[in-house]
Amino acid sequence: MTKWKRKAGAEQLLIRNQDGVCYLAFPALEETGMVSHSFSTRIGGVSEGRFASMNFSFSRGDDPEHVRENYRRMAQVLGVEMDQMVVSYQTHTTNVRVVTEEDAGKGVLRERDYQDVDGLITNVPGMTLVTFYADCVPLYILDPVHRAIGLSHSGWRGTVNRMGKMTLEAMKREYGTEPSEVIVCIGPSICQDCFEVGGEVVEAFDHEFGEASRALSYEKPNGKYQLDLWRANRLVFEQAGVPSNQIHTTDICTHCNPELLFSHRTVGNERGNLAAFLSLKKKQ
Repeated sequence: MTKWKRKAGAEQLLIRNQDGVCYLAFPALEETGMVSHSFSTRIGGVSEGRFASMNFSFSRGDDPEHVRENYRRMAQVLGVEMDQMVVSYQTHTTNVRVVTEEDAGKGVLRERDYQDVDGLITNVPGMTLVTFYADCVPLYILDPVHRAIGLSHSGWRGTVNRMGKMTLEAMKREYGTEPSEVIVCIGPSICQDCFEVGGEVVEAFDHEFGEASRALSYEKPNGKYQLDLWRANRLVFEQAGVPSNQIHTTDICTHCNPELLFSHRTVGNERGNLAAFLSLKKKQ
């Protein structure tokens, strides 16, 4: 198997291999014993060609039966029910949907009756939240006090519009979540070394974060910038009131590992999608 390329100075994710399925996990979430979670890789599915082999998107041209089999395999290794999965409808918004039992299976086994949803939250044990990636940032949130979870997609637009904060605010309204009590994990996505952007993107971050934005990017000789979405999302959570030691950042970049992870910056639209999964376990 291809060796993983990891970034120095970040928390080391766990690499799990079960029944042929390879996925990534955060020690901080596993140690709670309260959730099942994963970030998928390209390894262990049945999709073929440019989707090989574990694609979770129905909208990119893959065989739907292959995609459903990929979901079935991930459900099995996580110990969750496929018909209890609920997927996002991502359009780079900061909209967050409250997931209930009535949403079970939406986007996997039946049609979604919503659009423009980049974040999902729930306090229903057994419901599995699912969001999609190919360089953007997955945000996992666990409220161990009120037993609630959130899972959000945050590209640069979501980050500059503080998707992490928006998800926390939705959890506060619905479940009483306090930022000081949550565990946050910033998942596999494109790293600063790989994420080149134009001046207009950096200006948007400067406008939103002020002086703090200076630590988020550096200018290159070609006039472009390298933007650190991992640090930016950490800043969003810290400014929202999450203690720094309760925020855990990935050490794996999607663009650095194209044989193991799908990356839009590497291959463009001719690819599958990775997925993040998060489910609250039932009390024993």
